[in-house]
Parts: sequence; C-alpha cells; structure tokens
Amino acid sequence: MMVLDLLLAIQREHDACIGFRFSCRVAMCGTCTLRLDGRSVLACQTPVPQDRDTVRLDPVAGLPVLRDLVVDTAPFWREWAKVTPYLVPHDGLTEPAVVTPDSDERRLIDASLDCIGCAACYSSCAVAAGSRDFVGPAALNRAMVLVADSRDAAAEQRLAVADGAGGVDRCHYVYGCSAVCPKGLDPAAAIRYLRKSRLKS
Repeated sequence: MMVLDLLLAIQREHDACIGFRFSCRVAMCGTCTLRLDGRSVLACQTPVPQDRDTVRLDPVAGLPVLRDLVVDTAPFWREWAKVTPYLVPHDGLTEPAVVTPDSDERRLIDASLDCIGCAACYSSCAVAAGSRDFVGPAALNRAMVLVADSRDAAAEQRLAVADGAGGVDRCHYVYGCSAVCPKGLDPAAAIRYLRKSRLKS
C-alpha cells in the first residue's frame, strides 16, 4: 500500500472531509507531496512502512497550509519564476540551435532536467522553510540547467538572481534537498555549479 492508497482509504472509510492533493499517481505531476514521519515524499510512490502500527502525515513544510495536507504552493512558484525558468533563444538565429547528444553539456543538463516541481526539496530545505528570502533548491536547479545550456541567451540574468541576496549564498549545504528528490536529482550540486559560474563571469 502506498501512502496515497492509505489516504484514499481514510477518506473512503473514516473521514470523507480529509483534504489532500493528487493527480497522476505515477510520480510525474508532483502534486501529492507531503511529509511521512518528517520526510518529504510523493504519496503516490512511497510505501506505507510495514513494521509499524502508526505513521505521521504532515503537509509540506515552508508553505502556508490551506487545509489538512493541502498547502498554498504560490510562494514556491514565485521563487521559481524569478530565475526565468524557460529557455530564451538567441536573436538572429538562421539555423536550429543544437546540443550534441554525447557532449559534456548534454550530460550536465540531463542530470538535472527531470524536476517535476513537487517542492519536496523546498520542504526539506531548512533555509527555505525558515524564511522567505531564499530562491530555493528547485528554482536554482532550474537556473543551472538553463545557464549550462548554450542554446539559451539569458544566463546573465539568471546568474544575477543566483548571486543576489536570496541566491546561492543562502544555501548551507545540508543536502536535505538532494536526499529527498523523488527523481534522484541533486539540487545541491546545481547550486555548487552556479557558484562556480558566478566566479567565472
């Protein structure tokens, strides 16, 4: 039984009013994030521990709780938007921009590309949870993907955000973000990359 199955059983058999979110059920949408015994997880892919009679379920940390396990994700997405999270093409291109499949650039991008915006890393970051002045690991991971992409023309403005007051220097390298990512990404490594890129620029 997955944690989501447990919640659906509780809703069906015990408390029809319990509030929680889910959608895809296959770890693609990121909407079912919550904390199981203090650890941020996707409810749809996390088994209920079999060796215990009770578990503790809490909403995502660092975001306002709307009801039960439902949080307001707007602060998370506001931070995400600060890094211009989409590719900005170079002006005047006459041919398609290409990244070679077996290049170091492609490998660097691919290793951090699969973020689903679940906010598990944000929830597990003591800095993001404790204050509103940190862009957060998900947004900085996305910034790194685009800064590393030679097809993108907005690296300078993203590095300015990463170098700003709420940027990479707020990270304390506790590695909670990397430990909980359900897609196996390493936001802490992305933050290190941005620090090095800042020094080069």
